[in-house]
Amino acid sequence: MKVNGKTIVVTGAGGGVGRELVLLLLAKGAKVAAIDINQQRLDETAKLANNKDKLSVHVLDITNQEQVNLVAKEIIAKYKGVDGLINNAGIIQPFININDLEFGKINQVMNVNFYGTLYMTKAFLPHLLTRPEGHVLNVSSMGGFFPFPGQSIYGASKAAVKLMTEGLYAELAGTNVHATVVFPGAIATDIAKNSDVAMEAPKEGEKPAMKMLAPSACAIIIIEGMEKNKFQVYAGKDSSMMHFLYKLSPKMAIKMITKMMNKSKN
Repeated sequence: MKVNGKTIVVTGAGGGVGRELVLLLLAKGAKVAAIDINQQRLDETAKLANNKDKLSVHVLDITNQEQVNLVAKEIIAKYKGVDGLINNAGIIQPFININDLEFGKINQVMNVNFYGTLYMTKAFLPHLLTRPEGHVLNVSSMGGFFPFPGQSIYGASKAAVKLMTEGLYAELAGTNVHATVVFPGAIATDIAKNSDVAMEAPKEGEKPAMKMLAPSACAIIIIEGMEKNKFQVYAGKDSSMMHFLYKLSPKMAIKMITKMMNKSKN
């Protein structure tokens, strides 16, 4: 679905990849309804965009199903129609094994990453099916197809997004609505900070454990995937490489990443 002239809803629009998606969509001629839980970050996105005619901002906790339904109706009424939904919002968990992770954090990760995506999809999909062409794009993660020790619940939430989107793709075959799932690798965003997860910064002169993709580059890959109606999109060389290795030998790939992560802790 070409985005020029379309109206697209973007969650997690207050920063990182979400903000870059908003700016890129506007640059490509789309109207955007930007959603985030944080008013200040949304205002910063709006200031950067400087496009009041084609951008609206909406503060929303996507884990609140009732509020999601209300905001969806408001956005559809405001624009007299919505053509696309990008479920980008997400959080990670602390780097803690399942045995030690509290249920409060487990529930939060599942609620934001999976149920938030589900609520948004359910709120907009009936309307999208009435449009000449529609698109649902859900952002999963490299961790959604490949297990990272200490991020198992995050990975489970993103694996749920993966399978839900792939099921949606099958269910929407023959309709006017396309479905795409995106698997970003390591992206240089504030997701850890926004998830209240402490991350140890590299020491002076020390290189990061892995090279990260810029949020703007990730946004370009995502919108290109949407415009080409791709089924799956792997954003970043690390995501593509781990997908290949995991298909080749899941056990070997898991042993390799476990060894790498253990080494980075020492």
